[in-house]
Amino acid sequence: MDERQEKLLREIVESYIKNVKPVGSQALCDKFNLSSATIRNEMASLEKLGYLEKNHISSGRIPSEKGYRYYVENLMKPKELNGEDMLKLQTIFQNQQLQVSDAINKCMEIIAELTNYTSVVLGKSSSDNNLQQVNIIPLENNQVIAVVCTNKGIVENKKFTIPETIYMDELVKTCEIINKMLVGTPIDEVSERLEFEVKPVISKTIKQYEAVYEIFYSAFNDFTKNSSNVFFSGKSNILKQPEYNSVDDVKNIINKFEDESFINKIEEVDEGINVYIGEENEFDPNVTVIKSKYNINGEEGTIAIIGPKRMEYDKVIGLLEYLNTELDKKD
Repeated sequence: MDERQEKLLREIVESYIKNVKPVGSQALCDKFNLSSATIRNEMASLEKLGYLEKNHISSGRIPSEKGYRYYVENLMKPKELNGEDMLKLQTIFQNQQLQVSDAINKCMEIIAELTNYTSVVLGKSSSDNNLQQVNIIPLENNQVIAVVCTNKGIVENKKFTIPETIYMDELVKTCEIINKMLVGTPIDEVSERLEFEVKPVISKTIKQYEAVYEIFYSAFNDFTKNSSNVFFSGKSNILKQPEYNSVDDVKNIINKFEDESFINKIEEVDEGINVYIGEENEFDPNVTVIKSKYNINGEEGTIAIIGPKRMEYDKVIGLLEYLNTELDKKD
């Protein structure tokens, strides 16, 4: 592709991203100070090379997946954040009370708002975590919170109302036994070991051992149920895009958002920010997925933005680059 063709391709891609309308030769004549015939010839060449496609309802052209790929790799520059957007993200990272996972989720909420696309945070499943500690925190009115911590920094808690027949010291004693016997156990194996190894032990020393056992079993079971550790923001944003103008398209993407097997395909294994356009991604051929993995003090996962193929690549990549820079400071 020569320099003039590159400039034409950039203009067509950016015009289509902005206006969602096929670009005709007439619209480009004045901008490039070229005749309509010359523009048509160049567009025909770009189409022949596979960078443009002809829309069936118009004489104009739209970018192909190959055209978007060339644009991302050769023509696009990440957009720098403006002061207002940067401040929104900085405020979250400066909040020392937030855990890293919560900070990431809140940042991705903001990015979903700024881009009007769908953001996803896909943490590692609990099967990758080992039990580090379980604690009981007493509250008022016969209530307690069971707190489960893993070696990867994931913390889950569940509130219970306990019967008056259960004494707090029995819960504390059970906590000590669990921590002594089960620390280091993969989290998805804890419930089974709790039943077959811990329960027989506490039955000898705890009067209401069945009720006490149920409290801890429920806490661990809830933890395992939430093991996919997926956080979505702006799920409906993608449905606002003009590409989703049919009921079937809407149903298809919603079903994929709810299907764990498709969600797991969002997971990223490569370093850096990676762009998967249309058929390149395993999630859905009608979208682009831009994603990046993170590893902060042993806490791993993937952050991703899902949008139409005519996504504002420069804006999304600029936002994710900034986010990754801030996350690197946390490591």
